[in-house]
Order: sequence, then C-alpha cells, then structure tokens
Amino acid sequence: MQAVINVCVTMANWFWGLPILILVVGGGLYLTIRCGFVQITKLGYIFSQTFGKMFQKSEDGNISSFAAACTALGSSIGASNIVGVPVAIALGGPGAIFWMWIIAIVGCCTKYCEIALAVKYKVKDESGNWFGGAFSYIKEAFGVKQIGIALGTLFALCGAINCLPSCASQILSATAQVSKLGLNKTVFGIIIIAIVALIVFGGIKRIAAAMEKAVPVMAIIYLLGVIVILIMNAGQIVPCLASIVKYAFTPHAAFGGFTGSTIALAIRWGTARGVYSNEAGFGTAAIAHSASDVDHPIRQAVWGVFEVGVDTLLICTATALAVLTTGVWTQEGIESGALGQAAFGSAFGTFGEIFVAICVLLFVMTTITVVIYYGEKNMQFVFKTEKAGLVWRFVILAGMVFALFGIELTVAYQLTDFFGALKIIPNMLALIWLAPQVVELNKEYFNTPGKYYLADVEAKKAKKAAKAK
Repeated sequence: MQAVINVCVTMANWFWGLPILILVVGGGLYLTIRCGFVQITKLGYIFSQTFGKMFQKSEDGNISSFAAACTALGSSIGASNIVGVPVAIALGGPGAIFWMWIIAIVGCCTKYCEIALAVKYKVKDESGNWFGGAFSYIKEAFGVKQIGIALGTLFALCGAINCLPSCASQILSATAQVSKLGLNKTVFGIIIIAIVALIVFGGIKRIAAAMEKAVPVMAIIYLLGVIVILIMNAGQIVPCLASIVKYAFTPHAAFGGFTGSTIALAIRWGTARGVYSNEAGFGTAAIAHSASDVDHPIRQAVWGVFEVGVDTLLICTATALAVLTTGVWTQEGIESGALGQAAFGSAFGTFGEIFVAICVLLFVMTTITVVIYYGEKNMQFVFKTEKAGLVWRFVILAGMVFALFGIELTVAYQLTDFFGALKIIPNMLALIWLAPQVVELNKEYFNTPGKYYLADVEAKKAKKAAKAK
C-alpha cells in the first residue's frame, strides 16, 4: 500500500507543477478569449442574475438556480478555505494570493463553460430528476464516440473514487479542530457522519434545500468575523495588499517564523490554492448545476462566475487578509494549517479559536454532503443505474468511519491530489475541444431578439421607466 501511495504522490507532485499551469491556466485563458472575456464584459448582468435573484424560487418544486449554486458552493467552500489559504501563504508568501486571484479570474470562465455544457447535455434519470455533469459533455467530445465514452467513464470513475480520500480528509480536519476543544474526536466524527447521512438520504432536493439555507449563513458569519479583525487592524490592510502584489513578482526573504519564498513557489501555491478552492477545472460543480431547471444553459452558467467570486475572491481573500494583517504568518511555533485559527485567536482570544473551529465544522459538513452526492452521480454514470450510486453512498459513509480509526490526514490529501489530477485532464481537454459549442450558446443567449439576455435588458428598462413615472 505504501508503494502505491508513493507512486501516486510522485505523479501528483509532477502534475501539480508545470502541467497544471499549462492545462488549467492555459486552458482557462483560451476559454476566456474564445468567450470574449464574458466574466468581465457581462459582469454587471451576471451580478443582476445572481446576487439580484438569490432568493427567487423555482416553479413546480424543481431545483432553483440559486439552490444549485449553493449546492456547488457547499462542495468548494470547505475546511481548505480556512486551513488551505494560510498554508499557501506560509509556503509561497503573500504573493501566492495574487496568483490565487489570477486563477480565480480565469477560473470564472472555466466553470462557466463547465456548467453551460453540462446543462446542455443533461438528461432525465430513472426517477425523473435531471442528471448530468462533466462526464456528460466529455462523452460528446473529441469527434470519436468511443474516445469520448472512455474518457467520460475515466472521469466519472476517478471522480467517484476521489470522494473517498476527499471526504476522509474533511472529516479528519474537522475532528482535529474539536480535539483542540477537549472533545472526543471519534465520537464527534461519527455524529457528523450521521447528520450528513440524514441529509444525503433525502436526495438532491433535500441536499439543495439544506445547502440553500446553510451556505449563505455560514459564509456571512465567517466574513463578519473577518471584518471585525480587519477593522481592528485597519492600518495594515493597504501594506498587506501592496505586499501581495510586490511578492507575486519578487522573492520574499525569511522573516520571523516565515522561511522565505521564491516567485516559483508563490505561483505554485497560489495556483494550487486557486484551483482547489473554486474547483474550476475539476468539473465537479457541473453535477449540481445539472439538477437545476432553467430555460437556457447560459442562464445557469452565470452562476459559475458567482461561485468563484464568492469562494475564492471573497472568502479565501478574507482569510488571507486576516492572516496577513494580524501578522501571525511571521510568528514562530505556529503550524501553517493553524494560522487562520491563530489570526482569530489574536483578535478574540479563546473565543476566536472556538469560532474558527465551529466554522471549519460547518464548512466540512456541507462539503462532505455535496461530495457524497457527486460520488454517487459519478458512479451512476459508470454503471448506468441509480442503484450503483446508492451503493457508493454507503461505501463513502463507511470509508469516513474507517478513516476515524487509522487513516492519516496526509495520506488522504495525497490520494485526493492524485485522483484530482486524473479528473482534470479529461475535463480540461473536453472543455477546450467543445469551446465552439459554448461560443454558439453565448451567441444564442446574448443575441436572440426578444429572448434571454435581450428580454432581461428590456424588462430592466421597462422597470426603470415605470419607476420614473
């Protein structure tokens, strides 16, 4: 087993270097150019369709666009938003945050394309629910049916298997937090798994309903805590922002407990954090968005820009500023993964540390819930039946219980890296191949007289005119 893990680690370390930059960043930039920088040119419209319609309900009891987006956010907003960002700073310096932002901006279009194509190719499953994901459009790519089916199956199989180490790493991260509070981590871990099981066995509608309520609340609570920290350290905000830009292009010397960093390390850790945070390129969010009920794929795709903005540009940046403005990242004797907790502890004392532990627990529970759903849908695609997905649901839940009794967190992360790489490769290649289809969907959505975008614009004008009278 150790030999297998060593091979996986070697391959993952290779992939998360130059290949990830070429495939995810280069591919995302290509998609951005092909789509006319839609995440920038249509930003105002995207805001109006996302933030402006967050609480709009879907008709006929179907999954609303916002509920689908919250479900996807439930996966991407996890413990890594609090734990992973400080690690990137500790290993790559403040400049890593700049590259995280770049990845996020490019990733907005990548996720936009993932969602558009997944919604285009979604179908009804045995229970009459919408079913689709990255595997749906990978199957249609590359011009040769057999190649598309093989790569789609590879993606789905790796996606299903990846849920095991992914959920294991999340539950281990959560129990590590509660152990610091003097609680029995094994018992607490089993309680979390039981709560998650109650939600996932209610199906996608119960999952979406839970995420629609939990995700906004937990994000707002966490951000309020960060805002208080920034107010307390207001004089450090501008210098910290300046250091983020400066050290993205220049090496950072050792300082206090910080061992120093190069430009290459800043790019490497900023890129990894950006990709892991918003999952643009992983193809995971496409599964959640395929369950939504919309009149056009692009109407759902705009929520991809919303997701990346909230997850990376808002929450991850908040964590980074909390760590940088408080100065805990330069203090000796603090583990990189505990810097977020240390930042809150420096501002609020023991209460701050407890606050972060609770936030991590909330983030972990939503992540595990959605990842289990992703896993069963991937397995459903592989075996062409809902029963396979149900069986895999039990396997993931059992795997988390097993993880509590002997799996190391490091091993779980290493396996997650490996299977994540195997998912990204076919997904990004398919997105690049199918980019012309997204371009056509954009033209249809933004240029069809009297429909979609133009109808929304006219409705807005009419509303303004009515108010003026």
